[in-house]
Amino acid sequence: MDRTAWLELPPAARQAVERHTGPVEHAETAGNGVMSRLACTLHTTSGRTFVKGTRLDDKAAWIYDYEARVTQRAPRAPRLLWQVEAGGWLLTGYEFIDGHHPDLTPDSADLAPLVETLTAMSAAPWPQTVRKKPLQVRWSGFFPTDRSHDLEGAALVHTDVSPLNMLATVDGIRLLDWALACPGPVWADTAFSVVRLVHAGHTPEQAEEIARQVPAYRAASPTAVTTFADTVCAIWESRAKSDPLPHRAPLIAAARAWASHRTLIVP
Repeated sequence: MDRTAWLELPPAARQAVERHTGPVEHAETAGNGVMSRLACTLHTTSGRTFVKGTRLDDKAAWIYDYEARVTQRAPRAPRLLWQVEAGGWLLTGYEFIDGHHPDLTPDSADLAPLVETLTAMSAAPWPQTVRKKPLQVRWSGFFPTDRSHDLEGAALVHTDVSPLNMLATVDGIRLLDWALACPGPVWADTAFSVVRLVHAGHTPEQAEEIARQVPAYRAASPTAVTTFADTVCAIWESRAKSDPLPHRAPLIAAARAWASHRTLIVP
């Protein structure tokens, strides 16, 4: 996506933001990883604010409002500070979080904080005032219809627990970018993290040993987790066929390794 810089915004949009932040001294445009028309860190005399947004006439503008409403209810998420509509733009200000992307390799010091964050996330209910297709509907067609109940749930699931969407801080791991969140099983984000752990160098057995430290995952039906693993693998393989990108192959290999491991587990 072509990024718009802070100074390229219409004056009315910048003025509306500065009513909340104070005068902006300078702005840093975010690099890769944030799929927003505008994504930048604003530096002001009162501190830093992360801002993302798009034009109001963008067909995807609703996603920004949706993400803001979900972020308000999500655990370990940045605080929502404000939203403005001005100069033809919808802009949202979030708490700036200072941290580094966590290291998920074996023996990393970030693994224990990851378990703490996944445990907190598993306890968050989906906000009933926000309408979004649940996980089993989003994934329809990639698993047998008689296994739909395996993926049902009413928890707030992030669905994209990549290290690039996390920041390790002195207060634990925080999770960013909630635009893809949806209702799903309480253990779903922990299950998503299993693939990321395998991708980071763990065996499937080691990754699941870490995941089982999260009570919700430990209590999950083995059959349901196997359905999840098979479905993730099928979806990622499908995406690779329709949109082959270099980063997909290692993740698909990790998903396949986990799915193969799950076939050996007797419920």
